[in-house]
Amino acid sequence: MNHIWRQIQTGSVTRTAVMQEHSCFCIRRLVTNSPWRLSSTVSWYDIQLKGARNWEQIHKHGQHLKKGKVVNILRDPGIPVLIKLTKEELLELLATNVVYQENPLIGINKPPGLPITGKDLCLTSLLPDLQQRLHLSKELHIVKASNRDYSGLVLLSTCHQTTKYIEDVFIRAHRKKEALASYCAVTVGVPEPAEGEIKVALRKQNIGEQELVVPVLHPTPGNFQRKEAKKAITRYKVLDARDGCALVQLQPLTTFESLLQVHLTVKLCAVLGDHVYSARLGKVLGVPFCLPVESAIPRTQVLDESLLRKLHFVQKQMWKMPIHLHLHKLSIPPFETKKSETIMTAAPPAYFLRTLELLGLTMNEFAEENIRKRRK
Repeated sequence: MNHIWRQIQTGSVTRTAVMQEHSCFCIRRLVTNSPWRLSSTVSWYDIQLKGARNWEQIHKHGQHLKKGKVVNILRDPGIPVLIKLTKEELLELLATNVVYQENPLIGINKPPGLPITGKDLCLTSLLPDLQQRLHLSKELHIVKASNRDYSGLVLLSTCHQTTKYIEDVFIRAHRKKEALASYCAVTVGVPEPAEGEIKVALRKQNIGEQELVVPVLHPTPGNFQRKEAKKAITRYKVLDARDGCALVQLQPLTTFESLLQVHLTVKLCAVLGDHVYSARLGKVLGVPFCLPVESAIPRTQVLDESLLRKLHFVQKQMWKMPIHLHLHKLSIPPFETKKSETIMTAAPPAYFLRTLELLGLTMNEFAEENIRKRRK
């Protein structure tokens, strides 16, 4: 399957970005050259042996990078280009990325760029063939899935009763503000403080021909009553930070389209590879600030020269940068005959791990120890 993971060669995705309706010129200092760095074990990131091949890939990259020229993630390890895959290749990719299987649940580590629904080739249309590929007697259906552009877990089920139960569990969890899903993201900018909750209401707004999500900084009770805004909460924790970039754990406590990306901009940060909402942030003398909606020009994410050098990118290549936002973990409370919590984890794609290495960010002791041993 090595031919599947190859560099983006042609085509560009048109993406747009708009800004929140309120001018937000409250300037906060971007943390650069931060003297602190989180180095303790990240217990939530429990990479299983199924993801070990990713770390083998990263190590191999490190081995030959010492001998030759350092290249960016587009060339090594490359980005999956799903539109270049045949239906059979895509099915094989999904089947080989099953990270959990215990009747009636199946967890798959989805590559970025695969739509969940749609007229063209999508996950939903592939389910009947995937059922046969996995030798299942009952039909598959989707319980929970990450966004099209995100990588990470997709939860499938062969039992409608179990699906209904889990859907109700997620609804109750959101009402109680309990986190059942955990994402990891590479951010440009470091959230301050290093841990907390982002409580900013959201709404959709038409900007030109686009309908995008904007934060509502000062909603009134009437806004909520008339459904002009919806309460939204994201719990976050900075797991590691260096030179103005961070590895951040994100746990949505409510549901809303593009919740995580928009909430991070409120913290004057953007997900690496976010070509939609990163345009909401500007800089004056290196200090970030929020732009008003009217001033935000849709564009590919723009990075400082110093960061581009670390990533071995040039700005004209940035449209190829994939979004570094990954649904890593799902927790499901006990159900039916299961007396304990069900926890599913999925390691990030190889390019995500390679980016962490280039930025000097650490995930946990397991990952560091694994690389250290292989380098001896």
